[in-house]
Amino acid sequence: MTSDTEDGSRTIALDGIQRRLPHRYPFLLVDRVLDYAPGEWLLARKNVTANEPYFAGHFPQKPIMPGVLLIEAMAQACGLLAFVTREHEPGAELPDGAPLFYLVGVDGAKFKRPVVPGDTVEFRASLQRVVRGIWLFQADARVEGAMAAAADIRCTMRAV
Repeated sequence: MTSDTEDGSRTIALDGIQRRLPHRYPFLLVDRVLDYAPGEWLLARKNVTANEPYFAGHFPQKPIMPGVLLIEAMAQACGLLAFVTREHEPGAELPDGAPLFYLVGVDGAKFKRPVVPGDTVEFRASLQRVVRGIWLFQADARVEGAMAAAADIRCTMRAV
């Protein structure tokens, strides 16, 4: 569900995320969209819990969220931004069925701090430009305002 709040922010709850992304547990890595501006930016959140399936095998004595999953979560935030941007374009028609936004590139990935059980990660995706069907984003993941990871992400939209 998408809703506008009294302060003008736009949120998307889990059911609205699931209408826009094909991912499901355990691979859906965005719990809620906190706010967005179509064509500009999106802020999303994930509450990292101790029972995430990857913690059983990813450093079980000192569990940390795998970096590749941080990249995937940032890419999911980018896909959500692309989707809401397309939804808000005047006269835009989305392909039959929900389109998929495929990850086509990751550049300059940096990891600054581990993400551990109990953390709340905020993902910010910023749309830089769209060139010949390739959407270019800057994305980052933060915990309590501290940078955990960042990358430049490219994706493209395809009909299902």
